[in-house]
Amino acid sequence: MLAIAKGCAVMGISGVPVAVEADLARGLPSFDIVGLPDCTVRESRERVRAALRNSGYDFPLARITINLAPADIRKVGVGLDLAVAVSILAASGQALARNLEYITFMGELSLDGMLRPVRGILPGCAAALGSGSDYVVVPRDNAREACCVSGLDVIAVDTLNEVVEYLCSGSTPRRIGHRPRPPDAPASKAECDFGQVVGQDAAIRAIQVAVAGAHNLIMVGPPGGGKTLLASCVSSILPAMDEHEALEVTCIQSVAGAVSPDGLARERPFRRPHHTVSPAGMLGGGNPPLPGEVTLAHRGVLYLDEFCEFPRRVVESLRGPMEDGFIVVSRSRGTVNFPSRFMLIASANPCPCGYLGDPERACVCQGAALMRYRRKLAGPVIDRIDIQIEVPRVRRSGLEKPIALLTSDGVRDEIEQARARQAERFGQKGLTNSTMAPRRIESAAHLAPGARTLLLDAV
Repeated sequence: MLAIAKGCAVMGISGVPVAVEADLARGLPSFDIVGLPDCTVRESRERVRAALRNSGYDFPLARITINLAPADIRKVGVGLDLAVAVSILAASGQALARNLEYITFMGELSLDGMLRPVRGILPGCAAALGSGSDYVVVPRDNAREACCVSGLDVIAVDTLNEVVEYLCSGSTPRRIGHRPRPPDAPASKAECDFGQVVGQDAAIRAIQVAVAGAHNLIMVGPPGGGKTLLASCVSSILPAMDEHEALEVTCIQSVAGAVSPDGLARERPFRRPHHTVSPAGMLGGGNPPLPGEVTLAHRGVLYLDEFCEFPRRVVESLRGPMEDGFIVVSRSRGTVNFPSRFMLIASANPCPCGYLGDPERACVCQGAALMRYRRKLAGPVIDRIDIQIEVPRVRRSGLEKPIALLTSDGVRDEIEQARARQAERFGQKGLTNSTMAPRRIESAAHLAPGARTLLLDAV
């Protein structure tokens, strides 16, 4: 007997509908899975066998063949466990096979028949909707994430028995009816506030301009100037995401296994990798390919502290993602595109000892070491950083001045207004000044004669 259940696989950050075909034939008992499964999918044979037996169902003593179609796409992960189990139950007559063409099943099975959460539920649900499914059955812990896709009726279950009960009687174990939405103005969870920064008004203004236009920024200055504190405060002034951006970020977090408990991402990502990160960790890689730091920072900020300590190979690899807004990871069985439209913030010392140009402490670096270090602060990646500022140490006189009533909330309000003006200028949300084409710059930014002269002198 033949039965077909619908599941989903994940490639990159996209879901791929999978038809799980179960055929029970006479012959010596066997259980084979074909259709280009990886080792975790092949191991589902033992998980499904034990889950069926421990849930009170008979495992068919027949020649069982499971085909995962389309067969030319490699199936990775444990998310197909539930679909395999349902197809076997339907083929053996232990579960009604009616309306299976309108239901997609996703989830990992434990040996006792409990369902465990899996990665990639959000892209899987989007693929299920595109394949014509009206319902999606997921583990309860994945239900909020699944609700981010409108147009699907989400059925949250805890056990395999609940799935069979739903198929046979139509009773819903737990239907999640709401769809989470990002708030209009989410309260920032950042620990740092610009109200804590003293004596760096010029740097704060530069950061405000950079965030408003999504411009890349590098801060160069001696230790103790507050570069790290300033960068840490950036997460407190990032503008709110619209629904499309929130879905993009949530989809990436879903594949990476870092989804918010609320389901939909509420804040823009702020990634801070260590300078020992590998090229694969920065760009993405592995088998199957997983997103790297540039993708995890999509629609947010990628902060590189001690910029000159990063390997040159890692720094040079940022050119493509910064310019194109995506990264292509190639493997023998195909390529995967990861989005990577982020704002780069970097901080660095001016020299190896850190005190070049400091009025209070002399630089002790030798000429050759200084030349090698300065070469790291030049090149094609630095040319792609729009705003480059110096952050000197604050003198005692600056610390004694009264603290300005500047807070991150006030700065964020001004940034939101600037983003609104940019959306009105471009006629589309999500576009910023950093993405303007040269011809659009000429029409949108009119320079006064004095400003043009100053710009030419600076260049």
